[in-house]
Amino acid sequence: MNPSSSTLETFERTGAYLRGHFRLTSGLHSPEYLQCARVLQYPAFAEQFGRQLAAKLRELAPGAAGVVVSPAMGGLIIGHEVARALGVRHIFTERDAEGKMTLRRGFSVEPGERAFVVEDVITTGGSTREVVELLRAAGAEVLGAGSIIDRSNGKADAGAPRAALHAMEVIAYDPASCPLCRDGIPVVKPGSRKA
Repeated sequence: MNPSSSTLETFERTGAYLRGHFRLTSGLHSPEYLQCARVLQYPAFAEQFGRQLAAKLRELAPGAAGVVVSPAMGGLIIGHEVARALGVRHIFTERDAEGKMTLRRGFSVEPGERAFVVEDVITTGGSTREVVELLRAAGAEVLGAGSIIDRSNGKADAGAPRAALHAMEVIAYDPASCPLCRDGIPVVKPGSRKA
């Protein structure tokens, strides 16, 4: 596959732009889902997106970052590729038994260390915001946050200035008023988080 096409065209061509009835990580329901793992399984696309997002983050916050931090699971590949493009290390956060975002596996940040937070898709900004707060609590300076896709079309609050390769507004419903549920269409949870 040719890695020179636009972001959304790449999602379409790799079968990563799904249509149906999906429960998002945020808990909202949507008739559309962008399965980044299906695009990022191709190293050429992962590398291309990483270079492009690194360039956008440099524009967003000129100055050298020392680390890229991603929430696991979805942010791992793109975070690693952005870090590679920036020439810095990449670490990731995980949820503990209580569901709180933490640094594990011996990962840490230094007080004053400059960081970018990178994940695959932002819908409400919740996961990114949790990572931003964790880093700031550890004394790091968060320069900005990036994602391949911004499903909020720029409206989500991630707790830091943001950049995305593609911004779009995807319909999302509260489960209590979801017309897809009302029509009896089975809901699928395709993401990495169980809840």
